[in-house]
Amino acid sequence: MSDAAAPEFSRMVDPRKLTEGAIVLEPDEGERSALARRFDLVSVDSMRAEVVLDPDGNAVAAHGTLEAQIVQSCAVSGDDLPARIEEDISLRFVPENSLPTPDEEIELTADQLDEIEYRGDRFDLGEAVAQTLGLAIDPFAEGPGAEEARKAGLVSSAEASGPFAALAALKKGN
Repeated sequence: MSDAAAPEFSRMVDPRKLTEGAIVLEPDEGERSALARRFDLVSVDSMRAEVVLDPDGNAVAAHGTLEAQIVQSCAVSGDDLPARIEEDISLRFVPENSLPTPDEEIELTADQLDEIEYRGDRFDLGEAVAQTLGLAIDPFAEGPGAEEARKAGLVSSAEASGPFAALAALKKGN
């Protein structure tokens, strides 16, 4: 893996050397800045995850919480919009080749939805936490200035700035 592809917040864990109790993960200032760039945020002011790892055969179950203070841009006005992220973490790290192939028909149970395959003898808990943050960010968050921006003509309505605005524009073209 090249440095360009290296995760911004990597915390490698060897499942053969797990200890009891929670693991606390907190990115430093440089890692928070890199995560802000990755997720197109103004800033990640704080971030803390507390995760308990439980071996489950060759797999490792990870349960915990993620808390973060971020500043993102309002989806309408572009103004800075502080937000608090509080997200449960529930993942399973499984050895490579233990997941079904794409052409296999399977039924997933609720505990199989967030399985992450890892290669070798370690998995990246930090990257999993970073991905949890990325999924928790509201891409359509609106701040107090959103309605004023709409009235000023930047966007005509809430519907025009929503997730289906591009589809509506395509439909009008037909």
